[in-house]
Amino acid sequence: MKLILVRHTSVAVEKGVCYGRTDVPLAPSFPDEASEVKRKLSAYDISAAYCSPLSRCRALAAYCGYGDAVTEPRLLEMDFGDWEMKRFDEITDSRLMEWYEDYIDVCPTGGESSAMQRDRFIDFVASIDDGSDRTVVLFTHGGILIHAIACSRGIPYCEMFGNVPPFGAIVEVESSQLLQGPRPGIQRVG
Repeated sequence: MKLILVRHTSVAVEKGVCYGRTDVPLAPSFPDEASEVKRKLSAYDISAAYCSPLSRCRALAAYCGYGDAVTEPRLLEMDFGDWEMKRFDEITDSRLMEWYEDYIDVCPTGGESSAMQRDRFIDFVASIDDGSDRTVVLFTHGGILIHAIACSRGIPYCEMFGNVPPFGAIVEVESSQLLQGPRPGIQRVG
């Protein structure tokens, strides 16, 4: 099964603010960005659509003609818990440094780890994978795209987190690559 993962368009949030699962508004550039995503998606023969419940993903799905996409909470962005809507440089929580050192397994206070997000995403893919060659579109978030790329291609996360796909990005992966591929962790250097 081919998965077409679409990251939502730009949001109206100041750079440096941790907004993970918070339902934030879209940037004024939404119509232009969404139009480009819709144009790119028209190249695919899509048989099913799923969407994160957050409005930034639902709006893009609707704009692209998938207003009836199935809402799927396992496509949500990472839950940053107590850090949501705070500037990273203003977070005084001692766990922040632990998280910077092990962002795969350490949970932000009151939130979830990146590994937890990865596992729920893979669980979702397993639940819809019917072994067919159909094409499914997923309207989702940057964190989910990182997991799709890292797990399907065996790329260490230390190489991915500095290269988050941009807003409106489209990533293609085969479900079999996610379900049978490695689940990379932190690759420590030195």
